[in-house]
Amino acid sequence: MQRLQDRVAVITGAAGGIGLATARRFAQEGAKLVLADLDEDAGRRAAEEVGGLFVRADVAQEDDVVRMFATAHDEFGSVDIAFNNAGISPADDDSILTTGMDAWRRVQEVNLTSVYLCCKHVIPYMRRQGKGSIINTASFVAVMGSATSQISYTASKGGVLAMTRELGVQFAREGIRVNALCPGPVDTPLLRELFAKDPERAQRRLVHVPLGRFARAEEIAAAVAFLASDDASFVTAAEFLVDGGISGAYVTPL
Repeated sequence: MQRLQDRVAVITGAAGGIGLATARRFAQEGAKLVLADLDEDAGRRAAEEVGGLFVRADVAQEDDVVRMFATAHDEFGSVDIAFNNAGISPADDDSILTTGMDAWRRVQEVNLTSVYLCCKHVIPYMRRQGKGSIINTASFVAVMGSATSQISYTASKGGVLAMTRELGVQFAREGIRVNALCPGPVDTPLLRELFAKDPERAQRRLVHVPLGRFARAEEIAAAVAFLASDDASFVTAAEFLVDGGISGAYVTPL
């Protein structure tokens, strides 16, 4: 499929995981890519692989975000898709009883403030064009609670979901669609590292997935490609759950 032929897409957190899988999928569908990440080596390798342009950016810093979108527009002439995907889930973000203010603030800055900044600075380009698709990475934890908490991560993703809903409504009649991608647990290096340290914690999560496994990054990327494309032309302000059935389950299959 070539649903994204010649559309300019900016992907943050593009050096690995869901971001890299999405860059590969977008490239297959014909998009022109700008990949943003803090990891220069991995980011440049990713950009070379998909034939895109790498921009080193700390998306929690407004100047970097402004430069990122300006570079995309100057290089390709438009900004049609923004996949605001960068995020962190550090080990020191845990129960509210143990998570300190430094961890709280760091996660909020990277996971929520960055999405605010990316939306703030890409929407003017899309308004001038009269069209655009923004996909913000939230999470299934934005709609559910967990007894094995990552309190700042959960709060940040709830904020992403609420902000996305409002922007999707506010700019709908200007041709700009804004949707929240809500993945379930994804088999990425970050998750494997986290769960390798604590297999019991991993099993406590896996037992709640009706499909019986974690998602593959490529499956999440397919959902992003749908939301970015005209196949989703009547989808905006949505919480787009790709969670293996977790949010719909009361009791899972044996």
